[in-house]
Amino acid sequence: MAGNMTSVTSVLGDYEEVMSTLPKVKAWEGGDFDYYHYQGFWHINLFLKDSILKNSGIRIVYIARNPKNVLVSLWKFTQKSGQQISNGQLAPPLSIEEAFESFCKGESTSGPFWDHVLGYWEASKENPDTVLFLKYEDLKEDTEGCVKRLAEFMHLPFSIEEERQGVVQEVVNLCSFENLSNLEVNKSGTFGLTNHPQVDNNLFFRKGKVGDSSNYLTPEMLQHLDIITEHMLGSASLKF
Repeated sequence: MAGNMTSVTSVLGDYEEVMSTLPKVKAWEGGDFDYYHYQGFWHINLFLKDSILKNSGIRIVYIARNPKNVLVSLWKFTQKSGQQISNGQLAPPLSIEEAFESFCKGESTSGPFWDHVLGYWEASKENPDTVLFLKYEDLKEDTEGCVKRLAEFMHLPFSIEEERQGVVQEVVNLCSFENLSNLEVNKSGTFGLTNHPQVDNNLFFRKGKVGDSSNYLTPEMLQHLDIITEHMLGSASLKF
């Protein structure tokens, strides 16, 4: 037992040492979490511990979205959830102008948006068997194609007979925005981490549309986000 305790203490000590050296930022909607940059990705401390202490052979499916729509979706979510926390206290919701400024400075959920996306994009190129990178816009435009890509990535491809019988479309219908948003658990259930306020599940469903940002952001804001995106992701041939 003593030997096991020494081993655990040693591992945790290594973990704390690693944590102390990592770049970190704080998200604008949550004062209790810092986000750390580790091995090319931004992580919440809660999840980073598992990343460092457990080196498993998991597969990662990463879905990226146009940053303009990410900003609006996140802003609308925090407006409804009312969980902007500052120094442990509920703070007034951010205006769209304040949210825009914070987002452009990299103060966002899971750390700076462009760094977060770029890390997984590059990882998907280097390790395509481990990381599948999908775009939300592609999911909307070619849902069946993306479902088949996902199945192949998980080494569970659809057979010719399954495709002929319409199984792919059945999966699409089952996982559609319309179906999921109307499930009873998503209409009346709640979600929340331990010791944190609960959030109604229905707040995770808004419109499920592409291009809604133009209804909330000014042309200047949209152009500024396009410039940042091109500067941060253009050299990696990642476009939205």
